[in-house]
Amino acid sequence: MGSNSFDAMAGPRPQDVLPDSASVAVKIVVVGGFGVGKTTLVGAVSEISPLTTEETMTQAGAGVDDLFGVEEKDATTVAMDFGRISLNERLVLYLFGTPGQQRFWFLWNGLFDGALGAVVLVDTRRLEASFDVLGRLEEAGVPFIVAVNQFPESPVHPLDEIRAALDLAPDIPLVGADVRRRDSGKDVLLALLRHLHDLAQPLEAR
Repeated sequence: MGSNSFDAMAGPRPQDVLPDSASVAVKIVVVGGFGVGKTTLVGAVSEISPLTTEETMTQAGAGVDDLFGVEEKDATTVAMDFGRISLNERLVLYLFGTPGQQRFWFLWNGLFDGALGAVVLVDTRRLEASFDVLGRLEEAGVPFIVAVNQFPESPVHPLDEIRAALDLAPDIPLVGADVRRRDSGKDVLLALLRHLHDLAQPLEAR
């Protein structure tokens, strides 16, 4: 992370939120389509009160935001969500959740500055909402994993079928999750860290 003062793009300064015992801070971005659970994931795993920028949805989004499958949703992130989780005494993750609607995607560039990797949340009711997200990450060269958020009303499909539907490369981890649960959300973050560790290894060691 940079040393800028707090704002919606740079986030908080490490010295402001990093526990005294921690020596390594890693920035992770949580992305995905509208209503896939990004705010929920950040809030579930954060050890501090998460910063959210949710606002009540208004008629301004009518005909613009695709509410298929999430018709009951009445609030949306308009800038970012922020949380923090200490995985051990030395390693702390800063989590930044992005807005889901495409009209707010211009904010993504700043949020990805300094990020080590990303978690892409998907909902099986609306897999097509993830295509543009995945494409942007691939174009930007940001390492990522994909987590299928298991909503109670979402159809259940084997992960290999979801992988094929998303056209994911074999080396990109795909995991199931219930991001309302802290343990499940933490497992998603650990899966990303393992993926980043694997990518950092020499090719001959993989």
